[in-house]
Amino acid sequence: MAGKVLATRLLQCSRVQNTAGMSYQAYYKEKIGNREVVCYGVNGDPNYIDRVDYPMPAIRFREPTADIQALREKERGDWKKLSIDEKKALYRASFCQTFAEINAPTGEWKSIVGWALFGSSLALWMFMYLRKYVYPPLPITLDEEHQLGQLERIKKLDMNPIDGINSRK
Repeated sequence: MAGKVLATRLLQCSRVQNTAGMSYQAYYKEKIGNREVVCYGVNGDPNYIDRVDYPMPAIRFREPTADIQALREKERGDWKKLSIDEKKALYRASFCQTFAEINAPTGEWKSIVGWALFGSSLALWMFMYLRKYVYPPLPITLDEEHQLGQLERIKKLDMNPIDGINSRK
């Protein structure tokens, strides 16, 4: 276990430079801007994602402004002195969505069903077009009259006779 942790830390330290030649920290600083890194995150990279199974993103959602900094100073004191709106503003500075918003239905299933029905109807129309204009006409021996005639001929010639108990009627 300790060897694995050590190997992981050494690997992270060895990723000091990316392909463009800038350092690891500078690369992520360019990506995240001035947003505060608050924890390890999903895989150790400073990124933001709203997930129910991993509720703590590595960085805050918004960059700090003067209003948010003032609220953070006020937050260090008694929370009873904060209003509901101030608490909501602090939450929205750190997170994009609440759990209720993440779990809310999006209605995406409607577009999926719509596209599936569109694809099915397109395939049906293609099949009908191919059957009418591309495939050759069916042979005359496939109509009911010819099939009955062929069955009579098989019976008369006694082709593939059935023996045994099942042959008795």
